[in-house]
Amino acid sequence: MYKKTKVIYVGNIPIGGGNPIPVQTMTKTDTRDVEATCEQIKDIVGAGCDIVRCAVPDMEAAERIKEIVEFSPIPIIADIHFDYRLAIKCAENGVACLRINPGNIGSKQRIKEVVAACKHYGIPIRIGVNSGSLEKDLLERYGNSPKAMVESAKRHIGFLEEFNFYEIKVSLKSSDVKKTVEACRMFAKEFEYPQHIGVTEAGTENIGTYKSVIGIGALLLDGIGDTLRVSLTDSPVKEVIVGRNILKALNLVPNTPKFVSCPTCGRIEFDIKKFASIIEKEVDGIKKSITIAVMGCAVNGPGEAREADYAICGGKGYAAIYKKGKLVKKVKEDNLIEEFLKIVRSENE
Repeated sequence: MYKKTKVIYVGNIPIGGGNPIPVQTMTKTDTRDVEATCEQIKDIVGAGCDIVRCAVPDMEAAERIKEIVEFSPIPIIADIHFDYRLAIKCAENGVACLRINPGNIGSKQRIKEVVAACKHYGIPIRIGVNSGSLEKDLLERYGNSPKAMVESAKRHIGFLEEFNFYEIKVSLKSSDVKKTVEACRMFAKEFEYPQHIGVTEAGTENIGTYKSVIGIGALLLDGIGDTLRVSLTDSPVKEVIVGRNILKALNLVPNTPKFVSCPTCGRIEFDIKKFASIIEKEVDGIKKSITIAVMGCAVNGPGEAREADYAICGGKGYAAIYKKGKLVKKVKEDNLIEEFLKIVRSENE
């Protein structure tokens, strides 16, 4: 059951309200180096990224982000801490969203000025709560817990709502998967603001991928999560790929093929790994919600073939091609990929 949330817009991308879930990442270049940052944005767009965040540590970066916004085909979020003037300058320079914590940019007057800029330029604010940087009084009262994270989010939301600002999305993240999931669940029970989900500081590609899949996947299965970022100590391209694959695994990417293949066993007389890998890559660009199965024996193969739009059941030296559960033809392995893709593409491209 999807948790109903408010809809906000980051650029032209709707977030919340049951809209498709955008995948985000963060550039890992120095934002002041416009050329390097734009090159990285080009790479992540090629990987399927929807929204990108850039760190803005000083006024030079806030000035240069204007060039990055002009280059980028996807919305730019400015990530800002402590200095409210950076937030205002980035709003002036065309970013699609600010990532700030209102409580750490100073007085209420400074928060009011940032809110005024966001209202003027029509951009939302993402409140980012991280278990590693919780307020001292909340840590003393609740410990480093999901409760403390939610209370921190409430506090920051209150700073914005005081000035009648409601174009808000919230993230509650920890490097601890369980803490992240519990905090997001608690928040979802109380608020209808959209949630940006992810496990922060998840680690390298190896362990970080597993932590992200478990944490993000658990929330999405609960119907929680309106946009996501996978955080890896690695290339942002890898973050995007993992994020998109999480959504694909849960059938949450519209107009994308669903791919099924068997794990193989001692019955297999067919190089299923080779054929499955090639076919999965070849059909990835198809913009339709179809199911494709590559199976290798008579145990589960026929059943998957009946359920799939297009299927292969391999045997020794040959394979059977099915369409909508009906046998189309049997072909030799040498011609299998060409024949199968011809059938799939003839109706879906």
